[in-house]
Amino acid sequence: MKKYLAIAAALAVLGGAQAAVPSAKIQAMLAKPAVMCGRFDQTKHLAGMKKPLASEGRFCVIAGKGVLWRTLKPFPNTLRLTREEIVNYQGERVAMRLDAKTEPTVRMINNVLFSLLSGDLAQLDTLFEGEGSVDANSWNVALKPRQAALEKAIGTIKLEGGAYVKQIVMNEASGDRTTIVFSAIQTGEGAMNKEEAALF
Repeated sequence: MKKYLAIAAALAVLGGAQAAVPSAKIQAMLAKPAVMCGRFDQTKHLAGMKKPLASEGRFCVIAGKGVLWRTLKPFPNTLRLTREEIVNYQGERVAMRLDAKTEPTVRMINNVLFSLLSGDLAQLDTLFEGEGSVDANSWNVALKPRQAALEKAIGTIKLEGGAYVKQIVMNEASGDRTTIVFSAIQTGEGAMNKEEAALF
């Protein structure tokens, strides 16, 4: 679950859209703030279950530093992703720490994450094939991993947005589907509260 949150948070910045066919047009539409925070509402449909799992919270993306994903409901949970590691907090306690040097999954997530954040189009092109369309104020993109291992871990990804990514839908090989809607986007140093800033 956490790996999908990590990738979704990354894509919310400036990401997967760059791997799409009309990448130059989408790139021109996307805002690229140094600090961006907002609200997310996530719905996960599990194969074989009628009722979806819903959660909501806040996310922050700090260029060059990482991503903070704070689930507030139904249960508080904080995930911090940097180039070196993924850290899961339960309150102020570190519940889990995954090092990119020793965990292949972390390395894969961070590879995608930081390629997106740094605008490494060559790296993205090796990981995803994409198609999309652009109109005056919005765009949409569909991404499919080129590597079987990545497709098994992530599945296919669809994004919609304008100046920011508005919605991400991830369809996993298992049949599970996760939809994340982003709203209330704020940018600049004032976008983070003190608690969030302290985690970086």
